[in-house]
Amino acid sequence: MTTSTRNCRGFVRELIVFFAFLCTAAAAGSAFQDYGAEKQPDGAAMQPPVGEWQSLFDGKSLGNWQETPFAGRGQVRIENGNIVLGSGAMTGIRWTGPFPKSNYEIRVEAERLEGHDFFAGITFPVQKSFCTWINGGWGGRLVGLSSLDGNDASENETMRLRDFVKGQWYAFLLRVTDESMQAWIDNELVIDVLLDGRKVSLRPGQIGLSTPLGISSYSTTGALHKLEYRLIAPPAANAK
Repeated sequence: MTTSTRNCRGFVRELIVFFAFLCTAAAAGSAFQDYGAEKQPDGAAMQPPVGEWQSLFDGKSLGNWQETPFAGRGQVRIENGNIVLGSGAMTGIRWTGPFPKSNYEIRVEAERLEGHDFFAGITFPVQKSFCTWINGGWGGRLVGLSSLDGNDASENETMRLRDFVKGQWYAFLLRVTDESMQAWIDNELVIDVLLDGRKVSLRPGQIGLSTPLGISSYSTTGALHKLEYRLIAPPAANAK
């Protein structure tokens, strides 16, 4: 075998090894990309654990809340660890972070400081739509959902009248599942609506600016604190 032949075969072997290396590297790169895609957390993986309350307000800043751009709104400010919604045509805050569309609970403590209309209008997602839980509307006493089947809180079966003492804190708890909407005030169940066959929507007007989650007051100064939410198991999971 000549020196030239040996050099040629050696060169061929080096080429084979080199191409084998490229193929292996490419396969490894492909596998790494596939693994990376599989391991990248999706929206569900980023959600907090079911049942654990998550704070939406640190008592110091609005954080992921922003002032709702209502026309004629009052001032929103942080005062003594509370979010104060100043009196205006309508004043509110809306959440800009991620938030579930169903199977969750939200709780808020709120008080009316001044005025005679709703001080805790909570707008929230219901699957592919939204609704508002009015507290203290229509002269200061009305509680109900706007809207159900196109009817406002004052016109559907969720309407009830309740006194709210000025300067007193109230605990509001809202539960939304795939099957129903329920709401409590100071541990008293005040709303219990099955969703099957019902049309859930927002009242026409500026309240649509509150989505996906918002809290507002109307011609009233209100204060908010202890804003929290948690995911809950779907009704089907609870039935098992």
